[in-house]
Amino acid sequence: MKNATILLVIGTRCPERELAARLEEARSLSAHIAILVVGEAPWNPATDYAAGVVDIQTWMELTATVKTELKAMAERAERQLQQHDISGDVTTRLCERTAIASAVVRRALVCDFAFIGQDLRETSPGLFREAVYGVLFHSPAGVLLNDLSTASALSPRHVFIAWNTGLEAGRAVHQALPLLCGADEVTIATFDPVMAEYQDGENPGSDVAKWLSHHGCNVRVEQYPGGGKEIGTAILERSNEGGADLIVMGAYGHSRLRESVFGGTTRTLIEQTDKAVFLAH
Repeated sequence: MKNATILLVIGTRCPERELAARLEEARSLSAHIAILVVGEAPWNPATDYAAGVVDIQTWMELTATVKTELKAMAERAERQLQQHDISGDVTTRLCERTAIASAVVRRALVCDFAFIGQDLRETSPGLFREAVYGVLFHSPAGVLLNDLSTASALSPRHVFIAWNTGLEAGRAVHQALPLLCGADEVTIATFDPVMAEYQDGENPGSDVAKWLSHHGCNVRVEQYPGGGKEIGTAILERSNEGGADLIVMGAYGHSRLRESVFGGTTRTLIEQTDKAVFLAH
């Protein structure tokens, strides 16, 4: 992960300690950090014109407030980049919630992976979800969530890979390869694998373990029964039992609509906040 370009998406209320922690971690890896400060534009009253509800003055005042907050956060981020002596840049984007994903994608296209700030999860859940979806569905980068829940998500000691033979899992492992190569231990975990040639293979996980071993990773393979539990819950429990400090997983093997309605593994891993997780689609 040395010399990587890291996208950090934050809101206007990102605490200085949260930003400082990420900058220090990036500095230790000689990384360049691209900070994108996003703000949600107030609802445009022109859309309510037909209903006769038009309050341009209020809309202008609210918009000015958000712009002021964006500028102030950008200035704080610039100062912290200088204080931590780290290569980086800061941009801001004010747009409606539905356009946040596009704004994030424009920056993610030329980054190795993305952090989505915890402040967005806590203060603007809608923006948080759109930022995550933007990176996952419309960029070549992976996304790292809950990175501050561990000592160093960029230099994990034990990585737990939730593996299946899906394309999403393969992409996640490829994109996380620099993290895997730097770890002391990598666990390849399969859950309720189908041991057939055209399913998960006769020895599920052994193929990716062999490939990672060629890269110098210290790998072990574990095949777990689901025990009737939701797979996302099983992944969290098993990774905790093994002392893993980062989970790597492919995201949305099922459709996003299906998971939003019925729940699913990806939704479980995104919504939890206790374990650092690297996701790719």
